[in-house]
Amino acid sequence: MQCERRLFRVNREEIGYLRFTLESYDGMAVVATRDPFAALIEISIAPGYKATVLELLASLAEEEGLNIEKRE
Repeated sequence: MQCERRLFRVNREEIGYLRFTLESYDGMAVVATRDPFAALIEISIAPGYKATVLELLASLAEEEGLNIEKRE
């Protein structure tokens, strides 16, 4: 099975925090910055973790105030 890749736009100053948070859950997801000026990131989600990662992103947006916008 392959990782699912999703693009998101976030505030530039939040990229490091988001990367650290997601990658602290070992093996669940990896964050790559696709365009640092546009603050476009790609999250590679390990098989079986899609719902968990999306719930975590929603929680970070709600509880921490992160601005996370899904991109197509």
